Amino acid sequence: MVAILEHKFFLSEIIGRKAYLKTKRVGRLSDMVIVETGKLPEVSHFVVSRPFGYPSLLLPWDKLTLISNTEIVFDVSEAAEYERTPADGSILLRAHILDKKILDMDDHEVEVVYDISLNFQGGKLYVSEVDFSRRRLLRRMGLKKIADWISEQRKEMTVSWMYVQQLPEHIDTFKGHVKLNVLKENINDIHPVDLADILEELEGDQRLAVFKELEPEHASDTLEEVEPRVQRELIHAIEKTHAAQLINAMNPAQAADVLSVLPTDKADELLQMIDKDSASKVQKIIDLHDENILLFATQQFMKMPESTQVKEVVTNFREIARDMDVIMYVYVTDVKDTLRGVVDLRELIAAEPDQSIGEIMTDNVISLSPEDTLRDAVDMFDRYSFRAIPITDAENKLLGIVSFRDIRGIKPRLGW
Repeated sequence: MVAILEHKFFLSEIIGRKAYLKTKRVGRLSDMVIVETGKLPEVSHFVVSRPFGYPSLLLPWDKLTLISNTEIVFDVSEAAEYERTPADGSILLRAHILDKKILDMDDHEVEVVYDISLNFQGGKLYVSEVDFSRRRLLRRMGLKKIADWISEQRKEMTVSWMYVQQLPEHIDTFKGHVKLNVLKENINDIHPVDLADILEELEGDQRLAVFKELEPEHASDTLEEVEPRVQRELIHAIEKTHAAQLINAMNPAQAADVLSVLPTDKADELLQMIDKDSASKVQKIIDLHDENILLFATQQFMKMPESTQVKEVVTNFREIARDMDVIMYVYVTDVKDTLRGVVDLRELIAAEPDQSIGEIMTDNVISLSPEDTLRDAVDMFDRYSFRAIPITDAENKLLGIVSFRDIRGIKPRLGW
């Protein structure tokens, strides 16, 4: 059984995800092999690259157990059994399709394949579209808000794989272009796609040059989105009045998010330059960093007794996880809500169906106390790289869960 936490992927977003054999990390996904069995080809194998000179692995689809937004897991114990390269004639999406030129049926050059869309349905992962929009190119470069802005101004430029002519038999020597069965002037009418989720980084001079070209509203959104290191670089690189203008365009929570990563004197200087009413609200939010962690806890998490069987959780996972804020861990509790252990979703997928979650749980659980602050939680997330941390009292009763996703936007001046 495959656990899919997303049902639509772009190739550029899934390539590079961490790859695990059961619970052991072995490398990263580097490519995907497809077979053209019908109108839409399906993924048959995954190529996993490994560090330190170890040979790559070729892992079949039927060994896949989990795809999440950060990792891909296979039900395989011994890597040596899968140390091989794709067979001659195999079609590799990244190596053979991505970044190829697209020609229409009259050999007019249309564009370049900037990305490939994949869809999970009926227990299989299919290639559904090739994407040659500028948006996908910008997404791969890390220009999130520019890509979104462009998508608002013009139609997406994608084409269903059903319009792609059959690829050559000797694909391993293929140096040509992807060819379509439609004319160039018809492209914009074919099945547009609306998905946006991209990387955040560019190098210094390029980043600054693009940032300065943005309209204030888009620049403000971009500044709020990028990571703290980049926020600091951009604010230091632009005029103070420009920085204040961008921060003033944000809501107070976003402004506090940005200012909290700056040195105190720089943040105070910018606070003096923005709207006074807004500055007061921003300061209050910054002060939240010393607030009690229980204010940021959620009760929407999965908790179960030790006797719960693995197959029960896996079979009903979609229903159990619905409306939950934390879905990557199952917390094991007794009738008094005493925290007994925790099970990572990867461990759950790798376990035998008839095992109980009490048998596979980790019983040495790192937790926060109800007296801890938001700053304490940030330090703990930074130290352990957990995706969520439980809060327990002196008797180890489970009081709530703090999700990294929920607090990552409130960063202390420690520079995290």
